[in-house]
Amino acid sequence: MATVPTADVSTKDQLSLAYTPGVAEVCEAIAADPALTRHYTWVPNTVAIVTDGTAVLGLGDIGPAAAMPVMEGKAVLFKQFGGVDGIPICLATTDVEEIIETVVRLAPSFGGINLEDISAPRCFEIEDRLKEALDIPVFHDDQHGTAVVTLAALVNALKLTGRSVESTRVVISGAGAAGVAIAKILLAAGVKDIAVTDRKGVVSSDRTDLTPSKKALAELTADQCGRRGTLAEAFDGADVYIGVSGGTVPEEVVATMADDAIIFAMANPNPEVHPEVAHRHARVVATGRSDFPNQINNVLAFPGIFRGAFDVHASAITEGMKVAAADALAALVGDDLSEDLVIPSPFDPRVGPAVAAAVADAARRDGVARI
Repeated sequence: MATVPTADVSTKDQLSLAYTPGVAEVCEAIAADPALTRHYTWVPNTVAIVTDGTAVLGLGDIGPAAAMPVMEGKAVLFKQFGGVDGIPICLATTDVEEIIETVVRLAPSFGGINLEDISAPRCFEIEDRLKEALDIPVFHDDQHGTAVVTLAALVNALKLTGRSVESTRVVISGAGAAGVAIAKILLAAGVKDIAVTDRKGVVSSDRTDLTPSKKALAELTADQCGRRGTLAEAFDGADVYIGVSGGTVPEEVVATMADDAIIFAMANPNPEVHPEVAHRHARVVATGRSDFPNQINNVLAFPGIFRGAFDVHASAITEGMKVAAADALAALVGDDLSEDLVIPSPFDPRVGPAVAAAVADAARRDGVARI
């Protein structure tokens, strides 16, 4: 990680322009019209990568200092795959109010906010309130990056298995950040039959132990299609399983899925259903690991999403922009579509530009583009 200047400062004249006295003219212009920060500063291409270190990878609550290497890695990916300048910010607080207040105060220095590795359910409130408070994109990648890539892979898997989005029955294990976002983007894409499960079974309103966020999730998903009961009952006859929970699903439960099933077991390092087991009962299998085909990797999404949002100075990232990103990713596979290739490689040079263009177009359609 380093800051690299984009202007040469090797002469006295250049120094006088880059700093005093020349910089004063730029300051006065921005003071008169704050919108000029988009033209004269790095703000419009800069994203704050904000964490409190409470949900880092599979390591859990390791604190802000130990989270820094992950945030630095994220910044590298933003630059490499999206041309976006990422600045890691690791906060020494887990208090929701303090996090929100801090980010709001820092926001004038950035074109967007990427929330990272903040534990559920706090992450939902933090993101929602920051979206309300700020007029720049706010995006919790653990939720929405995962959801976008999952939808892209699912679109192609459904093509292979001859299913329509509307008639597909989906089970999601994990009612945390990723599971909730996946459920919501699938609903936005037209999936009607979704059961989300946690350790106690299907998240449905007949349960008396639901948190407010899980109650809201139940009303959107299981309550709409009458799903109730255990994980095993949810699996019986399901077309698609999406795992973002960890733990292991017994093979005898997996075996009850519909013919030509689709299994996305995305826990790292140990998928909920090992690919060897999954292939015995499913036609299309994806994981979160790079050593198996069809890796569901967030890097396919977040660089291009922010690139597209920044290109049109978007005031937010809408559900329509996320779905557009997923559709763009899915389309890149094209005629190469097969059981072992339902999602493009992160190293495909078309990925970032395609996602960015789709997101920018969607921002214009959704009325959040400012240029």
